[in-house]
Amino acid sequence: MAETAVPPDAGIRPGPPGHRAVVERSLRGFTGAGYDKGRPFVLQAAWFAVLHLVFVKWWFPARWRPAVLRAFGARIGRRVLIRHGVRVHWPWRLSVGDDVWIGEGAWLLNLRQITIGHDVCVSQGALLCTGSHQRLSPTFEFDNGPIRLEPGAWVATRAVVLRGVTVGRGAVVGAGAVARRDLGPGEVVTGGGVA
Repeated sequence: MAETAVPPDAGIRPGPPGHRAVVERSLRGFTGAGYDKGRPFVLQAAWFAVLHLVFVKWWFPARWRPAVLRAFGARIGRRVLIRHGVRVHWPWRLSVGDDVWIGEGAWLLNLRQITIGHDVCVSQGALLCTGSHQRLSPTFEFDNGPIRLEPGAWVATRAVVLRGVTVGRGAVVGAGAVARRDLGPGEVVTGGGVA
């Protein structure tokens, strides 16, 4: 992913010889530019109330979770299993195909769109994170990007898929691994790299 250009006088100071430049952060100047939540505040507040009071609870029936997400604008296929403890940041930025499993404690941090194809497994504690920040921006502005999991992909337990990444058809992000770049069909990435 290309980073947004930062003006030369934007708070970046050269480092000592042989070291990288140092960004002088000024988080007070953060504007949030480039991030639209996509729905009015009242709907955002309603979703957060439902998410934290009902949706994530162990006693809330799994068969009702897809219907609740649909009610808030998600596109959810048939025979989708969503276990307890799953957090979805914005349902209206979620599309899930048929026969998908999402395990306990998974977090879909979808500041941008997350698209999950059919027959995908997102295991326990996995994180799909569409949000990031511009590393060279002194005010740390957003640098968000969508995530796409192609049919048959598997994001294993405690694995992370970062913003802008497509996990190809049948590809695997192994337990504890981080997908920083697109994975081709059938590709496997583990904590030690590509297998």
